[in-house]
Amino acid sequence: MSGTSLDGVDAVLLAMDEQGRPHVEADRFLPFPSSIRQQVLALQSVDSNELDRAAQLGNALARLYAEVIAQLLASCALPTSAIKAIGCHGQTIRHAPHAGYTLQIGNHALLAELCGIDVVADFRSRDVAAGGHGAPLVPAFHQDIFASDSENRVILNIGGISNLTRLAKALPVSGFDCGPGNMLLDAWCQQHTGAAYDANGDWAAGGLLHQALLQQMLADDYFRQRPPKSTGRDLFSMTWLNQQLAAYPAIPPRDVQHTLLQLTARSIALDIQRHCPGTASVYVCGGGAMNLALMQALQQQMPGIAIRSTAELGLPVNQVEAAAFAWLAWRFSHRLPANLPEVTGASGLRVLGALYPA
Repeated sequence: MSGTSLDGVDAVLLAMDEQGRPHVEADRFLPFPSSIRQQVLALQSVDSNELDRAAQLGNALARLYAEVIAQLLASCALPTSAIKAIGCHGQTIRHAPHAGYTLQIGNHALLAELCGIDVVADFRSRDVAAGGHGAPLVPAFHQDIFASDSENRVILNIGGISNLTRLAKALPVSGFDCGPGNMLLDAWCQQHTGAAYDANGDWAAGGLLHQALLQQMLADDYFRQRPPKSTGRDLFSMTWLNQQLAAYPAIPPRDVQHTLLQLTARSIALDIQRHCPGTASVYVCGGGAMNLALMQALQQQMPGIAIRSTAELGLPVNQVEAAAFAWLAWRFSHRLPANLPEVTGASGLRVLGALYPA
């Protein structure tokens, strides 16, 4: 899995038992070289020579994916013959379900060639073809492994975008993108400090809230939409942020960082209050789970709800997303549907993915 945070590639080795229950055996992370990160960012907006640039970047991503897979297998002393399939999400560069498409790049044929293992990829397109958003897809996985008969839960992933899954005893499963997670925080921090991200949220913690800016950002139409809904860098880009800041040019950068952190926390809390009644616990995963200031802000926004880690449910925060796409590949291999129409808005259940045989 390589997501909207653009920090790198997460890989897990997932074993399925006889009852179809997943177990993570090992994991590996490989950071993005700065050149790949910049190329992905450049393809987020319309520019010249996109077809060639996207194809070349897809090749580079396939080689990076193959490298992390080789490292993962070496760490477990496993041959490629031990692996049924690679589930590969690819790298999202455009997400436009309103226009009938979502685009994740990564040369999956090259990945199969490099690894000698079947590759299952392109999970989102079939859901979009059925009228859905193609996202989020992980709620079906969350339901399978995290649902409880005794507790109303929310599983919250904070990557570049924040998204949640509602797992309530008396309500159907629901899931959607809340808004920006780490992406604006990371971009603003890098622009003003040179650091790739704000470790522990320390820089943001030393800033002050600019209430008018926060309210202006929360007034964006996306935050008022009802699920199903999904978003990405197509909306919450630095262009969007600079437009928001145009009315407040004198805000100190550190105060902007603090306000962006509060935007992430407030938008998540508002969605849980509106759409997840009776929630007892929120279990957080993704890179944002390691941002202490953000976790504190979430707790302040939701004082009656316990903010926990998915590690308490058996999956460390850095494994959940990659494990979900391994699980999706397993579903595909058994020709089992893997979307939740009530989450994505698709017209029905669909088998997701496309096979690139070794």
